[in-house]
Amino acid sequence: MPGVAANSEDQARGLRELVRSSAPAVTLAIAGGKGGVGKTNVAVNLALCLSARGRRVTLLDLDMGMADADLLLGVHASYNLAHVLSGLRDLEEVGVRLPGGARFISGTSGIGRLANLSNHERSRLLQQMQPLEADNDYLVLDCGAGISRNVITFALAAGAVVLVTTPEPTALADTYATIKVLARERYSGTIHLLVNMASDQAEARRAYERVADVSTKFLKYPIADGGYLLQDRHVELAVRNRIPFVSRFPKCPATSCLMAIASRLDAGRNGVSRRGGFFERVVGLFA
Repeated sequence: MPGVAANSEDQARGLRELVRSSAPAVTLAIAGGKGGVGKTNVAVNLALCLSARGRRVTLLDLDMGMADADLLLGVHASYNLAHVLSGLRDLEEVGVRLPGGARFISGTSGIGRLANLSNHERSRLLQQMQPLEADNDYLVLDCGAGISRNVITFALAAGAVVLVTTPEPTALADTYATIKVLARERYSGTIHLLVNMASDQAEARRAYERVADVSTKFLKYPIADGGYLLQDRHVELAVRNRIPFVSRFPKCPATSCLMAIASRLDAGRNGVSRRGGFFERVVGLFA
């Protein structure tokens, strides 16, 4: 029936135009210059804070060495991104819905195969992952610590990077080293420095200014103040119980700090770079 066929084609064309016109998700790469600074805890709880603001959020564990976001969330993911890459599972089958509506996708060392994907595998990955950008307001990426190729590639493809550090001198030095690599690679998004486990606001401010000053002076690379989280015993208690601290202790100091950070990030979301499809850029960088 020609009329029905024409109508179907019109609907399909309209759907394609709608997808093209919709703004892609903001991608936030949560990274750290070294381990032990609370990067994964920040990624998990930030995703939940953004979801609590009514945003559509997917959290992806892209830590290739120690993927443990599922432990902090207290969830068991039967499948992960490696199953998508291998073709054993579709994306819908690997996602876990979290309380409050956010979605979690577990990662594995299999993502390191991005450097060696065939054209067919690349096509499948993009086909599977691109709908995430249309269906979400935020993709929160829990990247690994340090400056491995995986970490830097995910960061370079993201719209913004949240670098988590502590006030410790070694952590600040490693954070500067990460910034130096991103600057050398000409990262065009914004780097937000988030100071975790600060004794007070003044200590956090001193830590931020120390890194920002040397970055500006020696790299000519400005760093945004990403806020701070206070040292808070409730965070440790939540980790031991495998419950995100913003859920277990919604009124504790650390939760108040992170809610403020989420609010500020969300308020500036229109200024975050949306340089086309995130997953398409990732595959291109790994190629």
